Amino acid sequence: MDFLRYAESSASLLNAELTDVDALVAHLAHREWLHHQCTDRDVTVLRRFQRDLRPVFEASGTGDTKTVVTGINELLGRHPVTPMISDHDPTNLHLHVADRAATVAELLVAESLMGLATLVCDLGADRLGVCAATPCANVYVDTSPNKSRRYCSDRCSSRANVAAYRARQKAAAS
Repeated sequence: MDFLRYAESSASLLNAELTDVDALVAHLAHREWLHHQCTDRDVTVLRRFQRDLRPVFEASGTGDTKTVVTGINELLGRHPVTPMISDHDPTNLHLHVADRAATVAELLVAESLMGLATLVCDLGADRLGVCAATPCANVYVDTSPNKSRRYCSDRCSSRANVAAYRARQKAAAS
């Protein structure tokens, strides 16, 4: 199990606009084997999880370690994770965080929480954030060596840099 990938997937899940089952299937485009299992209940559970998880990213962005840890712990309490050793490839034993009977929502929530818990313990509670580009409100996981990430994507970073450049040019012309 790649916990860092799961942490990054939690940001992707939080940024997803889950309006209905079709939107959930689109979000899971790279996991075709889950598509037929997606239900309206999964969408409802995941939307609630998005609402509950967002404060964790916001707190991390302000350096509020206590709120990050408390938030993740509360979510782990509400959504218990059951790790299992997967042997679908006997030459590559690894952990999965939900059994095969789990719903899509249970699987995604478990992966998100284990990924975030592991990331916070290994790299620190300040590795999550909300995009600094206006008006973007997406979240991100900062895996940079020097904790320097401020934007959710290269697009937002470029847009913010161009806006700052234009503002400097305008100020210099005045």
